[in-house]
Amino acid sequence: MSSPIAEHVPDHVPQSLIFNYDYHGDPRVNNEVHASLQTLHNDAPAIFYTPKNGGHWVVTRFDEIKKVVENYENFSAKEMQIPRIENPPFFIPLNLDPPNNIAFRQALMPAFSPRAIKSLEDKVRLWAGKLIDEALSKGNTFDFVQEIASVYPVSIFMELMGMPMDRLWEFRELSDAFFSTNDQEKIHQLSAQIIMIMTEILMAKKEQPADDLMTKILDIKVNGEPISLEEMQNMCFLLFLGGMDTVANVTGYTFRQLANMPELQQRLQDQPEDIPKFSEEGIRLFGVISNPRIVAQDCEVFGIQFKKDDMVLCLLPISGRDDRKNSNPNVFDIDRAKDDASTLTFSSGPHMCLGSFLARTEIRILVEEWCKRVKSFEITPGTELSFRMGFSLALTALPLTVQTR
Repeated sequence: MSSPIAEHVPDHVPQSLIFNYDYHGDPRVNNEVHASLQTLHNDAPAIFYTPKNGGHWVVTRFDEIKKVVENYENFSAKEMQIPRIENPPFFIPLNLDPPNNIAFRQALMPAFSPRAIKSLEDKVRLWAGKLIDEALSKGNTFDFVQEIASVYPVSIFMELMGMPMDRLWEFRELSDAFFSTNDQEKIHQLSAQIIMIMTEILMAKKEQPADDLMTKILDIKVNGEPISLEEMQNMCFLLFLGGMDTVANVTGYTFRQLANMPELQQRLQDQPEDIPKFSEEGIRLFGVISNPRIVAQDCEVFGIQFKKDDMVLCLLPISGRDDRKNSNPNVFDIDRAKDDASTLTFSSGPHMCLGSFLARTEIRILVEEWCKRVKSFEITPGTELSFRMGFSLALTALPLTVQTR
């Protein structure tokens, strides 16, 4: 059994910037997770130091987050585990700072470009319709997270990657376990398990190539040279975790919001052209991934002294809820002007999420297909919604009662 993680405040942190916050299970946070976290904007400094989880900085405001994630000279992505552990997971290109990440990003970009995703729309729509129809066939009450949100984007991603579809729940459970722990032994065990699976699939693709992303990864060259097996493994490791978790969780929170807005449900059915605006507002309010960074060198930024190897956690999920950036930021309003809907849900700068266009497409199409089939829906009365904190926020269940069209 792992020993408890010590609380720690280093000497260079002023008392005025210390604020107790536990990103893995803070007592302030209830099942209105994002609204709970947004209270940090009022209760804590824009940048503060928490002694929890080994001690680290936390950045909560839009402008400060943007500056940190774009300032790789001082805030490196080379290590992203809080608390720090020995031999932390390494993801390519996420853990590479410029210029080392550029060639790897360029190798992956064609698979996630707007043009490539546009060509996938018919397939995405088929998956959405199929899974919604299967859920509705079971009756007028079902768990949206279990039946749709956890399956839909993962199915699309697995097909894109060329993964065996019959292992979907095995892979989903691995991803959930990875994001649910900050225990060093469990992280190492899960990382090894995921990499082993990815390696098995890569070797199978080497024997039998196919028209999928894992086959393409085998042929990637950087500076004219083939990449190593370890680099392939670390690319697949990142793609695995991103594809299994992120869109599923954003979708769960967004549909929870829509379940509580019957007038908006009717509007989206009457005016489906408004669905893209709905999807964007969901992305603004319900980001799920936080960005950790490690301080690369002693520096002064924002008037704060950061020391080499300090860890920094950027709370991207509440970046769009910053009242310094957006008016009435907690109000779900699909008619917001674009300059009043700023968010860093997909981060910014050299590590901006490669899959952001795919994510937007998946959410939009799912809502379109849902509105074609469901007249109205609500959260099943008496339901107590459970959730997960950590680097990736998630609703673990969303029981809905629906009326079909």
